[in-house]
Amino acid sequence: MFERLEMTRMAQALAAHSGARLGLVARNIAHADTPGFRAQDLPDFATVYAGGIDPRRLRPTETRGPQDPNGNSVRLDDQMVRMAGIRMDHDMALAVQRSTSSILRAALGRGGA
Repeated sequence: MFERLEMTRMAQALAAHSGARLGLVARNIAHADTPGFRAQDLPDFATVYAGGIDPRRLRPTETRGPQDPNGNSVRLDDQMVRMAGIRMDHDMALAVQRSTSSILRAALGRGGA
């Protein structure tokens, strides 16, 4: 029933997108010392959602930025900032899902807490 609401679909898509991005950031960090490794990321959520693309089917793209002499483009400070932003997006998606669920339960008389 809840999955037909646009707000719920958007929150689910944001949670899936955040999960996929977090996996890429973790992979980037794991390869921080691998020669020639190129950091990857996904397009931002607004672009993905506006295009109607399923976040689970996205292909990662290389991020542009300075490289180490060994050809590695992972910058740990950049990855940590990305991780913090991803966590905020994921927390927001879960809060929206929780709030929507509580509002609908209250409207149906089933308790909203």
